Amino acid sequence: MTASGPVVVGVLAGERHDPVVVRAAEFARRFDAALVVATVDPARYAVDEHPDGSVRSASVDPDLPDEREETPDAAYAEHVRELAGGVDAEARALVGEPAHALARLAERLGAQMIVVGTRERSVLASVQRFFAGSVGARLAHVQPLPVVVIPLDPAGDGERLPWDEG
Repeated sequence: MTASGPVVVGVLAGERHDPVVVRAAEFARRFDAALVVATVDPARYAVDEHPDGSVRSASVDPDLPDEREETPDAAYAEHVRELAGGVDAEARALVGEPAHALARLAERLGAQMIVVGTRERSVLASVQRFFAGSVGARLAHVQPLPVVVIPLDPAGDGERLPWDEG
C-alpha cells in the first residue's frame, strides 16, 4: 500500500461491479494510492474481526451453522488486479451490513475515500433500496470519508428515476 492510504471499493456479492472497479482504479491512480476491492456478503455476520480487517463469519440463517474465514476467491482476486490496470490492487471479503462493513475496513486501512456503484434499475432493486436504503447514502452518514458513487444504469432524459418507480 502507498503512504497516502488506499481507495476502498465496495461491491455486494453477486452484483455487477467491473465498471465500478475500473473507475475506482482511475481515482487510485490519480491519488497515487492502492486499491482495495471489498465484496460484502450481507447474508453473513462477523464472528471475529482481525486487525488487518479480515473476518471470520457465520451465516445469518440458523440452519446453516457454518463458520469460516472470509477470503476472496483467487480467480476473483486476479480479476480485480486485471481491472485495476497496473494500480496496486487487492481483493477483500467482508460480511454484514455493507455500509458499516466498508466503513470499518476503510478506517482500519486509513483509506482516502470509499467508492461504490449504484444498483441496477429493477423492481427487485427498488424493493431492496426501500428496505435497506442506498449503500452510498448510508456511508455518507456513518463515517467521515468522501464517498464516490459510480452510476451503473443512469436514467436517460425523460426516464423515471428509481425513487419515482412504484
